[in-house]
Amino acid sequence: MRRKLLTLAGFATGALAGSIVYRRSLGRRRDRLDVYFDDGSMVSLVEGSPEADRLLPVARGLLATARR
Repeated sequence: MRRKLLTLAGFATGALAGSIVYRRSLGRRRDRLDVYFDDGSMVSLVEGSPEADRLLPVARGLLATARR
């Protein structure tokens, strides 16, 4: 019984550590741009898409200006 409990605890600890490593190394945070329209619709553009690559530099510039 004790051996099974230790095995289960070791497995859970390994799974938790693995998920943390995955999030930090492989799960790179990507910028996202949400565009809202007058009719209430919204489009989310993720970094790497052609539309986002054109608009993200403009959005970053606007945010930098607003923060000053």
